[in-house]
Amino acid sequence: MKKIWNILFLPSVLLGCLALTFLGFGRYYRAAYPLGYREAVEREAARNGLDPALVYAVIRSESGFSCTARSSVDARGLMQLTPDTFQWVRYRLGEEGSAGSDLLYDPYENIRYGCANLGLLVGEFGREDTALAAYHAGRGSVSRWLGDESCSQDGATLDSIPYRDTDLYVKKVLETRDLYNRLYPYLGVNTGEK
Repeated sequence: MKKIWNILFLPSVLLGCLALTFLGFGRYYRAAYPLGYREAVEREAARNGLDPALVYAVIRSESGFSCTARSSVDARGLMQLTPDTFQWVRYRLGEEGSAGSDLLYDPYENIRYGCANLGLLVGEFGREDTALAAYHAGRGSVSRWLGDESCSQDGATLDSIPYRDTDLYVKKVLETRDLYNRLYPYLGVNTGEK
C-alpha cells in the first residue's frame, strides 16, 4: 500500500505544483501586460486597421499605462503624442480648428489620436516595424533612412536603424505585441470580457 501511495502521491504533488506555477506565471504576465481601456483600444485599432496587441504594446512601452505621462520632448498621455504630432494627425483627419494639447491627457482621446497616427504611419510606410520607427524617431528620419543605401537596400524596408534607441524601441514593441497576442489570443474578438 505504501508503494502505491508513493507512486501516485509524488507525481500528483509534482503535477499540482507545476499547474500552480503555470497559473501563477499566467496571472503575473496578465498583471504586467494589462488590457486597460480595452473598448477604446479595440474600437480605434479596428477603425485604423491595427492589431489591438500592437496598440497595447505601444501604450505599455510608451507610458506604462499612465495617462498623465509626459516625456522630456513634451510627448503626452498613454501613447505619448507631442502637440505637433497631435495637430498633424488632426489635420490629416480633416478636423478643423485647433484643440488644446491638454486633450492628450484624456486617455480616450489619446488612444483615438495615437491609433490614427500609427494607422497613418503604417499606411505611409507599409510595414509595422517601419511605422514604429517613424512613431519613435519621426517620419522625416525614416524617410531619410529609406533613401540611404546603408539603411535600406530597396528603399521600402529598413535593413538597419541608425538610432540605437529607435532600434531598441521597435524591437521592444514588436516583442511586446507578440506577448500580448500569446497572452490574449482573443484580442479584437468581441468576447464580452473587459
